[in-house]
Amino acid sequence: MVKELVVVSGKGGTGKTSITASLAALAFTAGFKLTLADCDVEASNLPLLLNPETRREEAFSGSKVASIDLEKCTRCMVCEENCRFKAVKEFKVDELLCEGCGVCVQLCPAEAVKLKDRDSGRLYASETKYGPLIHARLNPGEANSGKLVALVRYRARQAAAERGGQIILSDGPPGIGCPVISSITGVDFALLVAEPTVSGLHDLRRILELVRHFKEVKPMVAVNMWNVNPKVSEEISVFCFNEGLELVGKIAFDGTVAEAAAGRKPVVEYAPKCKASEELRKLWGRVKSLTGLG
Repeated sequence: MVKELVVVSGKGGTGKTSITASLAALAFTAGFKLTLADCDVEASNLPLLLNPETRREEAFSGSKVASIDLEKCTRCMVCEENCRFKAVKEFKVDELLCEGCGVCVQLCPAEAVKLKDRDSGRLYASETKYGPLIHARLNPGEANSGKLVALVRYRARQAAAERGGQIILSDGPPGIGCPVISSITGVDFALLVAEPTVSGLHDLRRILELVRHFKEVKPMVAVNMWNVNPKVSEEISVFCFNEGLELVGKIAFDGTVAEAAAGRKPVVEYAPKCKASEELRKLWGRVKSLTGLG
């Protein structure tokens, strides 16, 4: 049975993507059949570290937009007068302002206005040396990122079923909003990445509350850059103990991680003997044990 692990945090910049990429490399080296998913559709960064080759691309439509047939239009101005978003001017629709509410379609006496699918982004199926990678790009300003995340996960499950995958490893979006909810729903395990700052502890509390709403999801915690603030790092450790959370690892701040990112490689491959790589291997061992993979 395929097991799903998503890496999330309560904020951006905690190191989710770097950790996800290293976990992918370690799992692949250990002989597991991986399927990868980047659920951060607004700023997809996992492909930057895994160097995928795109094999398939498809359009994504997350909403509707109005379109006026000028041959049918009688210039009655009903659509423009009733559009509360000011999206209709001189019988043309400004797609950036149109919300696809459909009032113009309902009121047009000539039936000259229709709703059409909006071009909201792209979905990609790619190949990496670790396994298939499903990722996406939401166009700037577009809504329904949660819907696109759900599609990414659906395609990842399809790929895992076709390839006999054992693990679906997802790089989640930051925060606690709709795309995060979509990335967590129905997974088996969630790795919560925290940073040792006062706001970082607060963000850990927020994402934990969200994860626990989905009672089937088993959370675990990793502290990234723990040595930047050992005092708060210890507070996070105490918090995990009090909450009954598994603290699977602490990763020290290591400049080699940035070098690895610049080289477009997981740090465990770029510099296997550096401090961060050693601690990531220990973290993978704990994750593997808790997920029942070995």
